[in-house]
Formats: sequence, C-alpha cells, structure tokens
Amino acid sequence: MREAVRLAVESVAEGGGPFGCVIEKDGAIVGAGTNRVTRDNDPTAHAEVVAIRQACERLESFQLDGCTLYCSCEPCPMCLGAIYWARPDRVYYAASREDAAAGGFDDLFIHDEIAADPDRRRILMTQIAFASAGDPFDAWRRAEDKIRY
Repeated sequence: MREAVRLAVESVAEGGGPFGCVIEKDGAIVGAGTNRVTRDNDPTAHAEVVAIRQACERLESFQLDGCTLYCSCEPCPMCLGAIYWARPDRVYYAASREDAAAGGFDDLFIHDEIAADPDRRRILMTQIAFASAGDPFDAWRRAEDKIRY
C-alpha cells in the first residue's frame, strides 16, 4: 500500500494525477501504474487501468486470478469496472472517494449518471435499434473457438 501511495505522490511531481496502484501476485509486484490522464492525453489512463494493463501483459492473461490490487484511493466507477473485468482476488485502497472529492476529484456525479436512465443522463444516449444490431452477438454464440471472458 505504501508503494501505491508513494507512486501517487511521485506522479504529482511528474505532472500526473495524485493516484497510484500496485498489483501483487505471490509476493511479487506484477503491475504498477500512476494516473497519466493529462500526461498522455488519455482519459482512461487512470492508475488502476495502467497497472491492470501492465500486469495482464506480464502475466500473459486477461484476468488477474490470484492477484491483489493496492490503490492509493478508492477506485472510480471506470476503474471499478476494469477491476471487475480483470477479476483479481482482492482490492485494498487507502484514501476514500470523499478524500478524492476534497482534493478536487469528485466522481460522485458519475455514480449518479450510471444509475440514471440513458435518456436522462447529462450526455445524451439514444439507442438506434435496427434488424442487424444483434448480429455480432449471434456470431459470438456461433463461434466455436471463442475465448470466454
């Protein structure tokens, strides 16, 4: 955990956001990341996502079975989604979402947006339904060599 917090402080000194994440498996660090949103002009480059990408590449797996994430702050909704897709065994975090809000990183509105009906969100989302919209899922169901995730 101390390493995740140290990375977050170091990230600020290097022009990044105040977030760090370390991923451990069998006592070894297999992934680490800091918030690189402004440094990389990538809104998805949160510390947890960067660390997950690195760990998955090193482990040659799209899942983090047997891994533990140590995050300097409670994961935001995007990172929480990425964590669930990666399926680690456990997540520990230091600062809370309230701490992040006090620091100027208030993602509580995203939690509200996720719960809202698509037609009531701040960013307009409208389904365009048509006959072949389900074709990709039909192809997936028929595929015999797919890797389930």
